[in-house]
This record gives sequence, C-alpha cells and structure tokens, in this order.
Amino acid sequence: MFISIDERAATWFTKEFELKKPFSIRMFPQYAGFGIKHKGYSLAFSAETPGNVGYKNQLNGITFFVDVNDVWFFNDTETSLTADDLHDEILVTYKEL
Repeated sequence: MFISIDERAATWFTKEFELKKPFSIRMFPQYAGFGIKHKGYSLAFSAETPGNVGYKNQLNGITFFVDVNDVWFFNDTETSLTADDLHDEILVTYKEL
C-alpha cells in the first residue's frame, strides 16, 4: 500500500473543508458509485480525529489517514491524490503494485 498526496490536493482539502491547520482527513471506501478499484466502492473523505490508524501521511499541516478496518481497500495499490484546478475537484488514481 502506498498513498501519495501532492501539494495541489492538500490545497484543495484546505479550501474544501475550511478548517484551520492542523487537521486530519480520513480516507475510506464508501459503498456507492461504480468504483475504479473495487466494484461498487468509491473513495470518500471526512474530517475526523484519527483513531485506530492503519496508515497515515502528513503534508502541510494535514494528516491524511486510513483506519485499520479500511486498509483492505488500499492493499496492493498505489493511490495518488491530486487536484483538477479547472473543475475544482480532487482526482484519485490507482495503480496496482
């Protein structure tokens, strides 16, 4: 499992969630949509305090984390987050390891 988050994504989260740094973003699978990696699941985000952390990455005052119960979604995968400035949305890509 590897999760990369670039500067543009960090800026997007700061604007989207309107929170003062430092803050934390939980990344988790949500049963909805078509799903690129797992059929029927998409990646969702929420501003939460980390609990039982299975993975974390810090960037520019933001802690991005995955709960231990959600690690299965990211196993054997490189997940990359960036932002599409034109459409003002987060872009997620997956690459099998």
